[in-house]
Amino acid sequence: MTTAQAETGRTVTTDIPARLDRLPWSRWHWTIVLGLGTVWILDGLEVTVVGNIASRLSEPGSGLPITSGEVTGMAAALYVAGACAGALFWGRLTDKWGRKKLFMITLAVYLGATALTAISFDTWWFFLFRFLTGFGIGGEYAAINSAIDELIPKEYRGRVDLMINGSFWLGAVFGSLLSIVALDTDIFAANVGWRLTFALGAVLALVILLVRRHVPESPRWLLIHGRDDEAERIVSSIEQEIERESDKPLPPAEGEITIHQRRSVSFLEIGRTVFSDYRKRAVLGFSLFIGQAFLYNAITFGFGAILTTFFDVPSGNTGYYFAVIALGNFFGPLLLGKLFDTVGRRVMISGTYILSGLLLFGTAWLFDQGSLSAATMTACWCAVLFFASAGASSAYLTVSEIFPMETRAMSIAFFYAIGTAAGGISGPLLFAKLTESGVVGDTVLAFSIGATLMCLAGLVAALLAVNAERRSLEDIAKPLTAAAGKAKSGIRGGGNSQGPGSDSGPGSPGSSPATA
Repeated sequence: MTTAQAETGRTVTTDIPARLDRLPWSRWHWTIVLGLGTVWILDGLEVTVVGNIASRLSEPGSGLPITSGEVTGMAAALYVAGACAGALFWGRLTDKWGRKKLFMITLAVYLGATALTAISFDTWWFFLFRFLTGFGIGGEYAAINSAIDELIPKEYRGRVDLMINGSFWLGAVFGSLLSIVALDTDIFAANVGWRLTFALGAVLALVILLVRRHVPESPRWLLIHGRDDEAERIVSSIEQEIERESDKPLPPAEGEITIHQRRSVSFLEIGRTVFSDYRKRAVLGFSLFIGQAFLYNAITFGFGAILTTFFDVPSGNTGYYFAVIALGNFFGPLLLGKLFDTVGRRVMISGTYILSGLLLFGTAWLFDQGSLSAATMTACWCAVLFFASAGASSAYLTVSEIFPMETRAMSIAFFYAIGTAAGGISGPLLFAKLTESGVVGDTVLAFSIGATLMCLAGLVAALLAVNAERRSLEDIAKPLTAAAGKAKSGIRGGGNSQGPGSDSGPGSPGSSPATA
């Protein structure tokens, strides 16, 4: 027995994962969606508001000595840098301390930081709290996506994950419309309106924090960390609630897993698992994140500047246009999400990536030819992002389900951080200069960079994507704690009491999982 296993000293056999996966959709699952998924609305609100109010912040009388380029360039890059750092910092703690504790802490960090952004009095203060706002949001990505995948039944996991990640764009719609009101100096003074947008973000975060208290810890996480009694109580209460709602008994669960309970997994083991045992899946994760990060930065961070510079759209009206493409982004995952569970991951991931890249190439060509107006440019962007949004959401789904349970949050954090750092930090700095130059060729280059990387990521997905649709997480990637031994002592509810020597588990400790 290793030191990590000796911390709990038990091997247990349980059917709890199978019981979670065989549950029909219910009101309880909607509670999870509302409690966890709504945070992306806040993220969409944050990113969109800052882009749309950039011109106002740079005007005299805004209360901040800052330029438009600093808002869309440096401040945007710091927000993303904070998200990357937060993902890595909080991701490790999510695997170690649990999903619930961390998705409460990270939302509180976001709440405090965005509230303090609202009272910015100098550029350095604004930059600092943009970084810390991102720091909280980055932790949310790891904690939320891992919790969602571990609580949602396998038949619905793909569409639910895409819908939740796509809800970012509901926040973008809200942020766009909110910025129209905030920028109207007939309603708010120039140094007041933009502050209220950040304050409202903090208020919404507080409401979500109150709802989130009712979301339970992941029973899968509890099992591995020696808290099987608590996992059993949670799953039993869910089953009872669903049976009362449907007024009929649930079907029996099929399948058990035997695990060695342990409290932590070392960085060395995580690294070996992800980059040696699952190296093809690691390449897939990098490709998907880098592709979507560059495509989105090519469009969204220069959106307002393109409309005002090339189409003479007043800065106060850009929010209307962004609301339209934000709706396209939201409807992509909403309408295409089911296909990721039916047609399959490989076809849908590669298809959405490649198609969105090709459409962006077409948009770049039309723009270069002078064939577009503000309205038709927005329509082209809407078509591109309808497919790109489904693809980008599937990147989070992919890295959250193709690695072992013990590394899930850290894997999400790592691929998000590395991919987003490549596209999300360098992207704003590069694309802000290109789209603000006023030169058509520079903007065409920005579009072409994003489109190229998106198509390349789609080709990688066509070769390496995992057929994870309608499969349990434990089947897609065996837990590192999966064991072949019998349980040493009886456990209640979801476990079976057996003697040493059982080979009922899916693998032995230390064995290499199958690669992609």
